[in-house]
Amino acid sequence: MPFKDQSTIPDGRPLADRLRPECLADVAGQSHILGEDKPLPRALAAGHIHSMILWGPPGTGKTTLARLLAKAVDLEFVQISAVMAGVKDIRQAITQAQDTLAQSGRGTLFFVDEVHRFNKAQQDGLLPYVEDGTVVLVGATTENPSFEVNNALLSRTRTYVLRGLDSDVIRQLIDRALNDSENGLGDRSLVMSDDLRNQLAAQADGDARRALNLLELAADIADAHSEASQREITQADVDEVLTGGLRRFDKNGDYFYDQMSAIHKSVRGSDPDAALYWLARMLEAGCDEHYVARRVVRMASEDIGNADPRALRLCLDAWETFDRLGSPEGELAIAQAVAYLACAPKSNAVYSAFNAAWRDARDKGSLEVPMHIRNAPTKLMKELGYADGYRYDHNESDGYAAGETYLPDELVGTRYYDPPARGLETKIRDKLSRLRQRDAEQETRRQTSQPAASNAASERNG
Repeated sequence: MPFKDQSTIPDGRPLADRLRPECLADVAGQSHILGEDKPLPRALAAGHIHSMILWGPPGTGKTTLARLLAKAVDLEFVQISAVMAGVKDIRQAITQAQDTLAQSGRGTLFFVDEVHRFNKAQQDGLLPYVEDGTVVLVGATTENPSFEVNNALLSRTRTYVLRGLDSDVIRQLIDRALNDSENGLGDRSLVMSDDLRNQLAAQADGDARRALNLLELAADIADAHSEASQREITQADVDEVLTGGLRRFDKNGDYFYDQMSAIHKSVRGSDPDAALYWLARMLEAGCDEHYVARRVVRMASEDIGNADPRALRLCLDAWETFDRLGSPEGELAIAQAVAYLACAPKSNAVYSAFNAAWRDARDKGSLEVPMHIRNAPTKLMKELGYADGYRYDHNESDGYAAGETYLPDELVGTRYYDPPARGLETKIRDKLSRLRQRDAEQETRRQTSQPAASNAASERNG
């Protein structure tokens, strides 16, 4: 694989920077967007390039790809970081692009790293120059552009999703770095076993830059304790550079919520193994246990509900246990709750019913409370008909006032809660069915008695 000429490499450049690929064919692990039959390579082959957003986790080659795109179509490459840059920097970059275009006719690829960090005004400020062709904009982001990039800018760009590199690809990069004596570590005659190379590749968590940085650090440690004639990266060296955990976990970012969603959907799908795996991923990466506990309590009501009412109490107990024991002992209680939820019978009947009732409460205005179920603490209220005709359930047969209604008149007959035949809700469903049957019988008797009463009144009047 061709790399940059050694003479152009400043002293002290990190290994990951020295091993940047020189052409698109050498970019690792992104064949889903760089394959020959894909739109981006076809556009480049025709000598064209469009503005785009590169979305992916760290170390997947967003900056490298932007540089190679500029090179492929002979554009000036200008880079700024949205973390550090302000309006002045944007104007300066645009002015530079305009001058280059006027003087040489050469366009500019304007690369904005962490583009999601720009505010709305800064993002909107790029639009005129993207539209008139002053620059080809390439924005890089680790956050979901649907949430973090303005719609106006999104509509003028195409989004490409870069994927985290699998461990086999990263292992190839590690091998290349250890063998390359020009830009890599080959000149240091380092020995590193296959097992340790695989371990480092797996722990890099899809991040090529992280893998190469860790490799370089391990090599420096090995140099410090090894003889010049036999330099070996040992297990102790790898353990030292891996201390502190490396799993990708962007707190409050897109990846964070993806993993929380994975726990929730695994619980809903009755897969305790997957639910425990994603829980371990989040906790191992340093997620706030209280946040997880809060979400687990929510799952108990949303997805288990009255199919197993014990689930809610168990989740609250797990949260309290963590409060008392802390980490790591208390994490086991959260895991117990998650496993229980995954194995419990599932019902979203209460969740669905509450959402439906909420919609009616929001959309149908302030419907009046029926007179017969209003409170009547004063004589005036009683005279106005408050509580008139109310049937006290405890005085009725089986403690149920068959045929009575409690919804506003406009909603009588509406059914929100429809428990499925799962878990405890099987019994709840049977009970509601019996009560509704009694309601229907009471309504039939009422309708039958009305004509008789009407006929009697007619005979008296006649």
